[in-house]
Amino acid sequence: MKDIIRNIEAIIYASEDGITPQDIKHVLQEALAIEISKDELQNLIDKIIIKHQSEDEVLELKVINNSYQFLTKSTYHETINQLQLHRDKKKLSQAALETLAIIAYRQPITKLEIEQIRGVSCDYSVQRLLEKKLIQIAGKSDSIGKPLLYSTSAQFMNHFGINGVRDLPQLKDIVSVDNEIGEVVE
Repeated sequence: MKDIIRNIEAIIYASEDGITPQDIKHVLQEALAIEISKDELQNLIDKIIIKHQSEDEVLELKVINNSYQFLTKSTYHETINQLQLHRDKKKLSQAALETLAIIAYRQPITKLEIEQIRGVSCDYSVQRLLEKKLIQIAGKSDSIGKPLLYSTSAQFMNHFGINGVRDLPQLKDIVSVDNEIGEVVE
């Protein structure tokens, strides 16, 4: 049993962007030639979660975008933040962030629609976001010329630590009531 748990930990650790329970089950069947039920697998994963809650562990097992990933505990976020600051190549420009936000909230969306919202060309931003795999081509629009439709990717979900678009902050969560124009009637 302990050997299976260590194999599951190794599988999750070696997975770049997280791994689904179905994929873990498949890998275990192929690698160890064992048959494991969904409930048995979940029980073993729960044991791994409990094991990594110890103060001696720097990693914890999290579910993001319906996939398991080992992440550093929040205690070490400042240290990891400093590491990230040294990785300038990962930074997105303000224009790319604006483009990404538009795609996230309006997906699927065409490049023309993004440009109409931003008021400027977004060719470079879209290309950078595709290179970083934060967005993906979601198909073609039915409008004239059949332009490409863009949506966020699984990498976007992983990067921002959310399970889906429904987890994005809503406008009402961001804008404060104090930011109203006009008189308040009581």
